[in-house]
Amino acid sequence: MHPLKAALSNLKLGDPQVWKGLTMFPLLSDVRSSLQYLMLADGLRGGLVTVKEVSRAGSVPDLAVENRSKLPVLILDGEELVGAKQNRVANLTMLIPEQHTVVIPVSCVEEGRWDYERDDFVVTEQLQYARGRTERLASVLHSLAETGERVSDQAQVWHSIAAKAAAMDAASPSRAMSSIFERHAATLDQYVQSLNSLPSQVGALFMVGKERLGLDLFDQPETFASMLPRLVRSYAVDVIERPISQKRSGRASQARSFLDSILKASFDDRPALGLGRDLGCVAENLVAGALLVDEVVVHLAAFSGSRRRRAGSGSVRPPAIYR
Repeated sequence: MHPLKAALSNLKLGDPQVWKGLTMFPLLSDVRSSLQYLMLADGLRGGLVTVKEVSRAGSVPDLAVENRSKLPVLILDGEELVGAKQNRVANLTMLIPEQHTVVIPVSCVEEGRWDYERDDFVVTEQLQYARGRTERLASVLHSLAETGERVSDQAQVWHSIAAKAAAMDAASPSRAMSSIFERHAATLDQYVQSLNSLPSQVGALFMVGKERLGLDLFDQPETFASMLPRLVRSYAVDVIERPISQKRSGRASQARSFLDSILKASFDDRPALGLGRDLGCVAENLVAGALLVDEVVVHLAAFSGSRRRRAGSGSVRPPAIYR
């Protein structure tokens, strides 16, 4: 059996936790991987990892990650990096080899700044919001399949952030995604405090109201537990943008149906930028990407629904402020 299907088949769906329109179904498993790696935030705080622009001039869709540690470093899809010339998010989940420097694909989430705030980057306490993750991942996987490049539809990323910031009264001079999370920090913290991880929980299936679903699955409970607050904020932003959905909660039958759709899906498979292989699927009702290392699913992100890329989209052409 394919490792991805095996990992999904071993899951048990736990009792849902619900808070104001966001439902979390715990994904439980007794299977543990023996992989050892360092989380990006821990590597940065410990001075073992540095993330910088690829040159002093910079490049919008690229960053350089220097891993000086004796372990690989895990960078998660949608993980936000702030600093240097503009804030970015990672385009895919990647495992950067020990003692290596790798140029990684990213998307800009701060359209109005192109000057140094500091020389390097730090990781924030949030991921890109779930709807944005879905759209960006779909465009990256389309690009990978069509051109072999892991680039996003950058114009779509900026448009999505601008629309959400306007809807949530979170405008900022540099049009930064982080302003959305800062504007609603107190409410988002309530969601984080209300949804908790379980001892054998390796992932979660989230439902925004009764309609949209998303899943994040990891190889170890410790990795999931460390990422849960950021995952909750990612989905909660989409809930509080449309308060009417806060009165609704998801059903277990929908969660199981979504898991089945991932099990039945066909995934592209190609070498990853760092360690392992990238798996990807973009279908009518599913967007999913996974990192497989030594036959272990290190991380799977999957979302219901997708929007096909517009003809000619996907290239990164910075506006005048960047040139």
